Amino acid sequence: MERTLFEPEHELFRESYRKFLDLEVAPHHDRWEEQNIVDREVWKKAGEQGFLGMAVPEEYGGGGVLDFRYNTIVTEETTRRGFSGIGFMLHNDVVAPYLMDLATEEQKRRWLPGFCSGEIITAIAMTEPGTGSDLQGIKTRAVKDGDHWILNGSKTFITNGINADLVIVVAQTDPEKGAQGFSLLVVERGMDGFERGRNLDKIGLKAQDTAELSFTDVRVPAANLLGEEGMGFIYLMKNLPQERLSIAVVAAAAMESALEMTVQYVRDRKAFGKSIGSFQNTRFELADMATQTQIARVFVDKSIELLNENKLTVQEAAMAKYWTTDRQVELIDRCLQLHGGYGYMREYPIAKAYMDSRVQKIYGGTSEIMKEIIGRGLNL
Repeated sequence: MERTLFEPEHELFRESYRKFLDLEVAPHHDRWEEQNIVDREVWKKAGEQGFLGMAVPEEYGGGGVLDFRYNTIVTEETTRRGFSGIGFMLHNDVVAPYLMDLATEEQKRRWLPGFCSGEIITAIAMTEPGTGSDLQGIKTRAVKDGDHWILNGSKTFITNGINADLVIVVAQTDPEKGAQGFSLLVVERGMDGFERGRNLDKIGLKAQDTAELSFTDVRVPAANLLGEEGMGFIYLMKNLPQERLSIAVVAAAAMESALEMTVQYVRDRKAFGKSIGSFQNTRFELADMATQTQIARVFVDKSIELLNENKLTVQEAAMAKYWTTDRQVELIDRCLQLHGGYGYMREYPIAKAYMDSRVQKIYGGTSEIMKEIIGRGLNL
């Protein structure tokens, strides 16, 4: 089914990004997988070529085009090549809206140029050791002290956590107010009391740095409050749909990539004197997977259109995130099965896709939480 989402200028951008991946990522990604972190230099090269901050206004060094289709291209092409180490999606799709929509003019001039150049790598710290999808259970606390906030607490599973120079931290600033008692504080590299724990040892996404962060009496300047005090939870609810759609974009692209490599494999692999693709079971399996992949693609593309029109609802984003990631994990498992024993070998791309896929059903809100959001929207 022909895609109608993109214009010629988007395809030119896609071609440029593919060349960037060929030159600046492909030669290094295996090494990054071994060292469990990407080199910071790749961020600066991405910034130089306009692949960071596409939506940021030109006056701050960005591309000046508020069009999620450009973000989609970066995510799709990164996913299709299996380059799961580079955290550009988190930077562009998740953090950028907070800085663009909530930062003061002084904050924008302080942070956005480096954000776009790749000199400032960003992260957002929500999850805590005892609090996952239940954001209202966050315990990290910030207390006002003159012209500073004193921040204490810890976060975990933070994408870009080791490399990050700027971390948006969700903290309680008034525990008595419940959901209205959370605020967003920007913690910067080098602040006393801000420490990074270990680079977490994950089963997939090996080149992506995912860290534990701790804050011990960190004096965060009042000038680093992002948005209004007490509005943090509302800001999170506003921005989570785009984050969840980004995860769905990964899911759809990963499904397409896994299906493509599996179709090629069963064409070439022989058993009992003929290609395994000629067996009825193989054809039926791939027919079912091709159908699911096409449905995911249409669903995600329509969701991108709605997001660009500011019409994507919280429930629709949850549907996209939950359904596509569940299908992604199932489909890649089935593709691995068709590879037989070779699918279990890490030198085969399907094995890496299998390991990288599992977290999709967890971060950004688990599939169970997505179902809860969808169910609440039915006014039962």
